[in-house]
Amino acid sequence: MVGAVPKLRADIRADRTLSDARGRALRIGLISALVPLSLTLAQCGKAPDPAALAANSQANVQVVAKTNPQATRQQVASSDTFEDRFPAPQFRERFPSASEGFLQRQMSDFSPKRAVQQQPEQAPYKVASLAPQVPYQRPPREDLTALVSMKSSAFPYFGNNPASEAPFLNIAKGDRRGHRSYSGRVYWQDETYSDSRVLMHVPEHFDVRKPGVIVVFFHGNGATLERDVRDRQLVPQQITDSGANAVLLAPQMAVDAADSSAGKFWQPGGFKRFMAESADHLARATGDPNSARAFANMPIVIVGYSGGFLPTAWSLEVGGISDRVRGVVLLDAVYGEMDKFASWIESHRSSFFVSSYTRYTARRDRELMSTLRQKGISVSEDMDGPLRPGSVVFVETGDGITHRDYVNRAWTQYPLKDVLVKMSATPALALTRVAAASSR
Repeated sequence: MVGAVPKLRADIRADRTLSDARGRALRIGLISALVPLSLTLAQCGKAPDPAALAANSQANVQVVAKTNPQATRQQVASSDTFEDRFPAPQFRERFPSASEGFLQRQMSDFSPKRAVQQQPEQAPYKVASLAPQVPYQRPPREDLTALVSMKSSAFPYFGNNPASEAPFLNIAKGDRRGHRSYSGRVYWQDETYSDSRVLMHVPEHFDVRKPGVIVVFFHGNGATLERDVRDRQLVPQQITDSGANAVLLAPQMAVDAADSSAGKFWQPGGFKRFMAESADHLARATGDPNSARAFANMPIVIVGYSGGFLPTAWSLEVGGISDRVRGVVLLDAVYGEMDKFASWIESHRSSFFVSSYTRYTARRDRELMSTLRQKGISVSEDMDGPLRPGSVVFVETGDGITHRDYVNRAWTQYPLKDVLVKMSATPALALTRVAAASSR
């Protein structure tokens, strides 16, 4: 027993030695397996290295060469190298040809956009030009017809009636003030004499840079601008259809009343103030504020229908700019003031005068013709020829023509249009016809 103990201990030590050796071998094997795995995991998330890809490609070829020589020959024949898998970009790929429509982008295209006001690039030099420069070009537009309030329009009016030198508003009832007309009827200021609007019409074809004319239309009794002047008598449409380079101004007189009062046009310089204010409004309407000067000097044609004779006569007499008036057209309107019309015709022989009448005004028209002939002024009694500077024309219309429809049909259909067409045919009247008249 005693001799056997040392042998047992020796066997135990031998077993331990063998076990330790096996443990070291197992650890070495685990480390050998984990190190490549850790390297592989460490490279996850990184871009592949081209050199490593090339080395792996060559190693694969060698491995395949040992296991499958035939496959190796096929791969070598196909030159399956790194350059084949990842060829270098060619010039044509970076910069497409002119026939290709690739959209070229910069890095700034993908950065957040911020609103930055672009400064105009300043030219390092200036080019002199001998031709006149036109800084304004009229934008495309349609006919413009608008009602514009003007301080210088006929009403409201708080002055005197020149016929009696008494206050125009000669009736009071509490806080209300009114005017007793020639017929004896009372019209109240807040209902009849407070509308300061003016019907303004600019045709689409109008060009302020060319010779033109401003037509001022004084409507008759019992009228409003919208219902009668615009819609029933078609005055703006006649302006456009004439094709003339003309614009329209039609101030509201007594609203829907049997009254011919002239309001502010009774005052000295009243018509001049009206035309000066209108020039600013017309300039804004055409989109060129600098054209106000052109409108302020543009020739004028005054058209008075029926009761519109009174503001027409006073505008010629005391308006302050009678020399700008290129012509006067009265449509069944000579109810009085023959001395003012005769005086203006006599002193403005370069302008024309037309009076068309029915039996209601025939007596006064014939009286005015007689007065003019006594002054040695030639008078024509038809509208067949063109209008010329100094033309004085009286036209009587038949019984079938009614006074109410006279603005639409007098000696012809749409007489205002006919006057403008005849003016356009006369170069001496400096009116350009810029559009073809329609067949209305």
